Amino acid sequence: MNFIIFGAQGIALSAYQAFHHLYPQRSVQCFLVSQPEKNASVLEGIPVVGIVSFADKLSQEEKDNTEILIATPENVMDEIENILESFGFHYYIRLTSSRWAELMGYYYVCDKKYMPLSVLPVGCNKPNIHIFMAKFCKDKPLTGNYRFPEWIKPIQVGASLCKERVAEILDCNGENISDKNVNYSELTALYWIWKNCLVPERNCEENKISDCAEDYYGLSHYRRILAISEDDVLRLGSNKVDVILPYPMPYEPDIEEHHKRYLADDDWTALLTALDELQPEYAHAFPAILHQQYLYNYNIILARKSVLKDYCRWLFPVLERIEQLSSPKGWERQDRYIGYMGETLETLYFMYHGKYYKDTLNIVHTGCRFLT
Repeated sequence: MNFIIFGAQGIALSAYQAFHHLYPQRSVQCFLVSQPEKNASVLEGIPVVGIVSFADKLSQEEKDNTEILIATPENVMDEIENILESFGFHYYIRLTSSRWAELMGYYYVCDKKYMPLSVLPVGCNKPNIHIFMAKFCKDKPLTGNYRFPEWIKPIQVGASLCKERVAEILDCNGENISDKNVNYSELTALYWIWKNCLVPERNCEENKISDCAEDYYGLSHYRRILAISEDDVLRLGSNKVDVILPYPMPYEPDIEEHHKRYLADDDWTALLTALDELQPEYAHAFPAILHQQYLYNYNIILARKSVLKDYCRWLFPVLERIEQLSSPKGWERQDRYIGYMGETLETLYFMYHGKYYKDTLNIVHTGCRFLT
């Protein structure tokens, strides 16, 4: 059967790369999209084609001989299936977040580029982990009935900006930047974790959180969480893991061009200037990292306490300097530009400390569960 991938963004591109590496005998005919004008015309040398023009050229027999992998965010998969059915395509499968994580795990085991957590041996040392799930008062409610492990703790972000309460832990308590949530997005939660959980004089007693040097702390979203099992927790302490990050997502032609779709030129100038002033060593490495395809999305992370503290000490002064250099800034703009820059800076920091540069941190990866 003809093999086609529906989608032309990071999920689709990563799926293509994995299939191309793992199953080179299975060629992808094209990437299929519903709005070709909003996508690149070619990915990895494979054409990106609109569903309307593609369907018009095929007979029903040819459509019945076409297998389609839906590689998009899960919240649009119902709509895509309806579109495919309306055009006479009946053989398709969803690449759900769990299937995507399994596929990327196989790929990275073979490629040896980004080590999967799942390949490490299960030990007997079980550390405490604390993952704070960022929730905002205007988030759309989840339709699924989810049960979360005990280590996931909801925290309301931007809590100073609204009266409604959606979590017991608030990012406006203690030392905080809650009022900057419009620009910082989920990073106001990371700042709260840093200032109220990671510094020695504050051990989270008021939030009923244990404190140990070997504990792991992290951040997730209310709709995106790291896929970590009980066995994975046992893998952390027994294998001296420093950081767990979601599998990186590839973007064409590189992550610099990807972020320029969301950030103005002045914002990029502010970012580069801030790095030059505060972190010249990282600024020197930045071009090489910008000009490759892989990005750590969403500011999601789980790290050993000392490692996360070092990262926050590095990150937030850079973000603060970017704010100072930005125009407009603060309440003059209502976009998460600092949140986007956080993703780029997370990628810079951990790729710099990963095995291809300094190799100073033991970094492993896992999938993200996308909740609906």
